[in-house]
Amino acid sequence: MTDAIRAEGLVKQFKGKRALDGVDLTARSGAVLGVLGPNGSGKTTTVRILSTLLRPDGGHAEVGGFDVVKRPHDVRRLIGLTGQYAAVDAELTGTENLMLIARLLGYGRGAARTRSAELLERFGLTDAAGRPAKTYSGGMRRRLDLAASLVGHPTLLYLDEPTTGLDPHSRNGLWDVVRGLVNDGVTVLLTTQYLEEADQLADDIVVLDHGKVISRGTPEELKNHAGKQVLELRTVEPGQLDLAVRIVEAVTSSPVSRDGLGASVGVTDASVLPEVVRRLDEQEVTVAELSLRKPSLDEVFLALTGHTADEESTGETVAEGART
Repeated sequence: MTDAIRAEGLVKQFKGKRALDGVDLTARSGAVLGVLGPNGSGKTTTVRILSTLLRPDGGHAEVGGFDVVKRPHDVRRLIGLTGQYAAVDAELTGTENLMLIARLLGYGRGAARTRSAELLERFGLTDAAGRPAKTYSGGMRRRLDLAASLVGHPTLLYLDEPTTGLDPHSRNGLWDVVRGLVNDGVTVLLTTQYLEEADQLADDIVVLDHGKVISRGTPEELKNHAGKQVLELRTVEPGQLDLAVRIVEAVTSSPVSRDGLGASVGVTDASVLPEVVRRLDEQEVTVAELSLRKPSLDEVFLALTGHTADEESTGETVAEGART
């Protein structure tokens, strides 16, 4: 599989602060590259450079084999971009928004109307095609925004935190759209703060923190990299949880985190599970759930950075103020 995007040593400064500090990344053609990190980590700055909206202060990047600085027009012919917030014209209808983009891309009037109708149908917006975008729900606006980025048949699609502010139902719907695009052969670069989103969609992940790549790999590889499995248990009787926690702490020699009727602890040795089961049985503790699983991407991010992905990185948000 060839590389659709290749970036080496990207550097970008704002007001003397480095938003990017030597970022390397590669996106395989026909796959989803997830760029994961908290606010201010450099995700959007990376996208803006790869989409030719910003010039890097250092480093080199190619998209579809074209240098983003030397051949920006060739890059723009290949890409579609959906930013963090819907960029559609609220006063125009769904059809008018898409036709406007199509006409700007050189479509004739008939071809523009045909392409607009195709995309409105694909994104489930046909019934709302004649309504002003200001009457759309948040999820509908995001779908229209994504449709607009596809008018020109891009081979690469940049999605910069596309589900920001969406309810779970709308988010799941957008995920299905992304999967469909990948099945059609589109390469997707997805930036996100949502660990679940990266886990659901990405073939490969690059983790950014303070403008640097701190880890990379498949979701499975990153989970393995965290080095600990997670033992989870849930008791049937609330009153038995204290005893269950003491048993688990005695077996694992690690502090246990509690959540309602449940508890969890990181373990490095899977052999602790049968010992926990034996001791729970001896103490007649009835469990509703007992399992050993790989860490979630949230737990991986915490292990890599010392903070969770939704904690804002101090200073870097200012540095990306152009904005990332």
